[in-house]
Amino acid sequence: MKDMIKHVAKATGMPHKRARAALGIVLNATERQGSPFVSALYKKVPAAQKLAQKAGAETGAATGEIARLIEQTPGGRMAVATGMIRNLQKMGLGHSEISGMFPAISAYCEKAYGLTGFGHLGDLLGTRKPEGTSGTAVA
Repeated sequence: MKDMIKHVAKATGMPHKRARAALGIVLNATERQGSPFVSALYKKVPAAQKLAQKAGAETGAATGEIARLIEQTPGGRMAVATGMIRNLQKMGLGHSEISGMFPAISAYCEKAYGLTGFGHLGDLLGTRKPEGTSGTAVA
């Protein structure tokens, strides 16, 4: 996890502490979207899920089962993505830092864990199965 944070910080030009907080916000949002990419990442890096949970608690993200299901509807997905951008901007991130987060996360996950399919904001919606996985069970 430390190496992933370091990579995101270097790729986006953010200080380490800010990159860590921003990464937590992005991972929390992708989890709330039901993204198969983040599920695969959590299996390989359990600390990523802890970071996402911490960010969710700090930003007041929904935690209830019904709320999480609603967040995976089209309107809910839009609300989660909008909230993620808002939370990143509240931390002081600009457009270039925010837009740099997704390719930085994608590049690191591909190189370190063989996961692909998370290169830009549209991938937050979880429209594709991450490559490098053999299948995903959904409960």
